[in-house]
Amino acid sequence: MKYCSDCAAPISKAIPDGDNRERFVCSQCDTVFYQNPKIVAGTIPVWQGKVLLCRRAIEPRRGYWTLPAGFMENGESTEQAAIRETWEEACAEVSLGPLFSMITVPHIDQVHLFFLAQMTDGRFSAGEESLEVALFEPQEIPWQQLAFPTVGQTLERYFAGNEHSSSDSATHVFDILPRQALKL
Repeated sequence: MKYCSDCAAPISKAIPDGDNRERFVCSQCDTVFYQNPKIVAGTIPVWQGKVLLCRRAIEPRRGYWTLPAGFMENGESTEQAAIRETWEEACAEVSLGPLFSMITVPHIDQVHLFFLAQMTDGRFSAGEESLEVALFEPQEIPWQQLAFPTVGQTLERYFAGNEHSSSDSATHVFDILPRQALKL
């Protein structure tokens, strides 16, 4: 960031009054530009005991499998983002259940949220961001070909807890640290 989006003056890094860390601050109008983590919202879509996964058609991790998820848009709730991403990536309609996992990934400034979801009719197909989409039994999950640690750890917790249809399950809250991200 080089110039203020409010007045076009140069931007510099400074610690604003009353703050404790460096921020981008306009040298002219003193506007502070905060940089905050991005929210990734998705689902664990289930149909008849099987989980729906998408094989990514885009980078990062093109060709690897993932749960349908993506960045939240301005003006939508986390639930709306999860439903939208499931439709965009897997052309699947879901009935959203409770939040299953919340994972902070501080080294890439992201928070991932995965909701339990029941597919409404069992229909699905690859959206523009997916090469293919398939339902998997627990023993069929391509564990070595999962795109992200957040997906792998969410699926491990899902299958370990036998959470397939529970609507009152506890939310799994954990972090993915840089060392864990290297275990792809």
